[in-house]
Amino acid sequence: MSDGGTRAMREGEASAAEQVPEPATRAAASEASLGELVSGISRDLSMLMRQEIELAKAEVKQEAIKTGRGAGMLAGSGFAGYMVLLFASIAAWWGLSNVMDQGWAALIVAGVWAVIGAVLFATGRGQLRAVHPKPERTVDTLQQVPDALKGR
Repeated sequence: MSDGGTRAMREGEASAAEQVPEPATRAAASEASLGELVSGISRDLSMLMRQEIELAKAEVKQEAIKTGRGAGMLAGSGFAGYMVLLFASIAAWWGLSNVMDQGWAALIVAGVWAVIGAVLFATGRGQLRAVHPKPERTVDTLQQVPDALKGR
């Protein structure tokens, strides 16, 4: 084995040995006062909570990046859909201009889009009126917490 591999192995053994308390350390822990034990537990829990928060931040950041990429792709597909509708509308206008005047053909295509827009507007407005921004269930649950803590 190379010198670097042997050194890494020794370091690994050293770190593993540090994790297992030696008998002298165990004896010292059994002789520690209650305050020292509680302090150690509190310190360990505090460190665990900080590590969990950092992990959560990292996970949220990765998910936000994925969400941003997905949203960008959806925006691109929305733009592509817009372009398809634009050129389909122009093609319909030109097609209708073969049987009538270009002005009337353009007016008919614009009228169709006006009707579609009005229907979408009315539907969207109705759905937005049904939205309640206040989280009712969460507010109710939070109002019950003080009573639950009091034992009621």
